[in-house]
Amino acid sequence: MTEARHRDFPGRRWLINGLRALHLVGVVGVGAGVLGGLPAPAWQGYAWLLGGSGIGILALDRWSNSAYLYQVNGLSILGKLAVLVLFLLVPESREAVFWVILLFSVLLTHAPGQLRHRVVCPSRKPRDR
Repeated sequence: MTEARHRDFPGRRWLINGLRALHLVGVVGVGAGVLGGLPAPAWQGYAWLLGGSGIGILALDRWSNSAYLYQVNGLSILGKLAVLVLFLLVPESREAVFWVILLFSVLLTHAPGQLRHRVVCPSRKPRDR
């Protein structure tokens, strides 16, 4: 099993909450554009906000918890990124992909912590150098 190393700094909680708020603004903007049938340039700014805040959240979560990418919640982010490729490369799939990612995200976010933080891919201990 991977032993997680947790790090923190003053203001991290506020930073992660701010990034999540920006992420939700991006989700709503992209969703409105995609579901409203608007051309991509009309919601592209929201897509950049969504992606930028998502990368910020991922980086902060990984920095804060060394086992993050080995846990269900971290691996699910990598899975969502893989599905996002379909969203980008196959425009006619965007509406369905939007709903799949949104529903998956909500279900996992509100799942018990015991599931979200379960280590799925244990890593080997780093070698001393």
